[in-house]
Amino acid sequence: MNRRLVLAAALALAAGALPAQAQGVADFYKGRTVELLIGYTTGGGYDTYGRLVARHLGPFIPGKPNIVVRNLPGGGGRVLMGHMMNVAPKDGSVLATADQSLPLAQAMRDPGILFDAKAFNWIGNPAADNNTVATWHTTGVTSMEEARKKEVVVASTGPNTSSQIPYAMNATLGTKFKVVSGYPGGNEMNMSMENGETGARGSNPWSTWKATKPDWIRDKKITIIAQVGLTRAPDLPDVPLITDLATNEEDRAALRLLSAPAAVGRPYFTTPGVPAERVKALREAFSAMEKDAAFLEEAKKLGLEINPVSGEDLQKIVADIVDTPVKIAERLNQIIAPSDGAK
Repeated sequence: MNRRLVLAAALALAAGALPAQAQGVADFYKGRTVELLIGYTTGGGYDTYGRLVARHLGPFIPGKPNIVVRNLPGGGGRVLMGHMMNVAPKDGSVLATADQSLPLAQAMRDPGILFDAKAFNWIGNPAADNNTVATWHTTGVTSMEEARKKEVVVASTGPNTSSQIPYAMNATLGTKFKVVSGYPGGNEMNMSMENGETGARGSNPWSTWKATKPDWIRDKKITIIAQVGLTRAPDLPDVPLITDLATNEEDRAALRLLSAPAAVGRPYFTTPGVPAERVKALREAFSAMEKDAAFLEEAKKLGLEINPVSGEDLQKIVADIVDTPVKIAERLNQIIAPSDGAK
């Protein structure tokens, strides 16, 4: 047989045997429904951003798939992360958003972390933003000084920033927060303050407060007494960063690590093992969506700020957090340990 014909036949057989990742990105997504999983209940910040992304991302992905949302709460995002690591198909057909603090929990050797955050393919973050510590007006606590004098019950979903921040503040800054965990999401934590069960939230992004509860800010139902990030939010110039309040460099380094997830923001990712060209396409689609006029207009109507971080940068930020030096992670572990009879 002619050597050219033999070579052509061999190439044809090889092409037929190529794995799924050789399939064109547009061909893979055309006519497909992509699932977007949200690690919290409806009504909170992660859910609000997630549903906005779901409404706008599809047309920017090659093949223009339909995107449907499913809430998968539990364990401060751990249920969702376990699902993405062990159950969800590893082909780019499932996207997710979960708590920004989970890479930090891995860095601190949290035994509840049954996944590797570095193994996920991080797609992008539409909103890098400082976390805030907010007190309810009926507590009478409107400053850090008052929080050092009076016990305030803090609502939390579990072992994430919602409990870690108040515990760290108790240990290093002398506050008297009492953490109550088990709330499924932000909406339920807000309701707990309204009905008097709790008097504060230990973590909520500043942009989320402005988007979901602008009346609470306007009517002074909440007071932001501290913020958590690497720099102060431009419109909270007089609210201290927790790192500004540390009294020694060891604690300051630990609080800086606790503040790092602010850059993770509202992260979106897909499973490990997704073909590189699909990851690239998803990242490019996410970036294009964040510049789109219709997306930005709806975000503005919802009061959602857009301050994006690219998928490539987000991948590096997550890796840097996970690879934190052991000494700093151990100190942070010490200061976020429950010490108030939390339940």
